Amino acid sequence: MSTTLTDASRTTHQEPGRRLLGGLNWLVVRQHRAALLTLAAVAVLGAGWLVYQRGRMAQILEAAGWPDKPLPQPTFSSGGVGLTLTALGMLPVLLAVFLGAPLIAADQEHGTARLVTTQSVSRRRWITAKLAWCYGAVLVAASVLSALFTWWWKPYRSVFQAHWSEGAIFDNTGPVLPALCLFLTAAGITIGLLLRRVLPAMAVTFVFSMCVELVWERMHSLLATARMFSYPLDDDRPARLDEAYELDRWIGSADGHLYGWGLCAEETEAASNACVKEHGIVDNVIQYLGFDQMPAMQWTGAGILLAATAVLTAFTVWRVSRRPLR
Repeated sequence: MSTTLTDASRTTHQEPGRRLLGGLNWLVVRQHRAALLTLAAVAVLGAGWLVYQRGRMAQILEAAGWPDKPLPQPTFSSGGVGLTLTALGMLPVLLAVFLGAPLIAADQEHGTARLVTTQSVSRRRWITAKLAWCYGAVLVAASVLSALFTWWWKPYRSVFQAHWSEGAIFDNTGPVLPALCLFLTAAGITIGLLLRRVLPAMAVTFVFSMCVELVWERMHSLLATARMFSYPLDDDRPARLDEAYELDRWIGSADGHLYGWGLCAEETEAASNACVKEHGIVDNVIQYLGFDQMPAMQWTGAGILLAATAVLTAFTVWRVSRRPLR
């Protein structure tokens, strides 16, 4: 006697729901979920703060009649602006110390790296997944904050106390902030890999990052070719130099010879005029970088930082692939 199975009597098996992430990616995200969620919160809260501060500045300036009425000196001053510049300036350092340095060092210190890499996952695949998630999160967060701060600063740059060439502005707008965050994070990862202990790696990364910040700001003037501009000695400073970053200045004779700016800074006006006449000085000569050079300077700087990031990343992947993690 044959038996017929009805739909109601059939045993059905439902496949478990598929995760958005599987395998190694799921493991990496789960392991670093606290850091990733913190970074996401920083990006969201920071974005809200930047939008709020821009709106607040717009209201204050509109109430003061700007730009039709000039603002009294010093220009716009607000605790919110100072706090924003400080926070953005410290972001690359904090990412390097608290995200980059422990990324591999913590696994080495606690033995997690040896456990993972003795399974079916190769060391290269493991480190590639960790770096991809780390760099991706840093890039997204830094890009969002940089784009919003650039949107805030650019139309109101004349009322900010910081000049465009200073690190507070130059390093926090355009592509520089994401590139600097990536570079210092990569440096933290490399330092952690070499030291294999979390606290020493964080300490060394902090010192290294602060040194990089100081050196990097001094390199701004090297990212573009300086321009020279001459104007008559007795004329007022031309408007084209209002937003320029002055590198050096001289006084020049009619035949093009340049003298130090203080050459004829005599105690009396008569002595000063005699000095000017004696040397045939007719022009002020300014060496400067123009505001219109800023985008090219930023992309050049970002390229240098990204190239350095690539070198550090390649070294990290090579070392992890070649040597057992212990």
